[in-house]
Amino acid sequence: MRSLSPPSIKPPFARYSHGIALPEGQRFVFTSGQLGISADEKVPGDCEAQADLCFANIAAILAEDGMTMANVVRLNAYVTAREHMQGYMRSRDRQFPGTPPASTLMIVSGFVRAEFFVEVEAIAAAPA
Repeated sequence: MRSLSPPSIKPPFARYSHGIALPEGQRFVFTSGQLGISADEKVPGDCEAQADLCFANIAAILAEDGMTMANVVRLNAYVTAREHMQGYMRSRDRQFPGTPPASTLMIVSGFVRAEFFVEVEAIAAAPA
């Protein structure tokens, strides 16, 4: 994948790509939004730990189709307050040491259960 950052627009606010270009012949995996909950239904009390679980869940979904986090080209993330943004971004940045994916982060009023602070969905691509 190739990061797209035209010099005619403001650089990204954080560590993400404005756009990602993929070569022809890619297959895609689209994940549903993942919440910070473990298989045994434990929910950490802070956003960063919840985001770590979101990304672990995404990694497990991608592994089902032979992909890894390195295949992620796009993220949509939602947090319930501005104070959760930094914890989410720390977790996100640990996941993508190479080219960061295109990314959107939104603040929302809440999720289905009040203890959730973050939800993350991903699009990944790999050669067909």
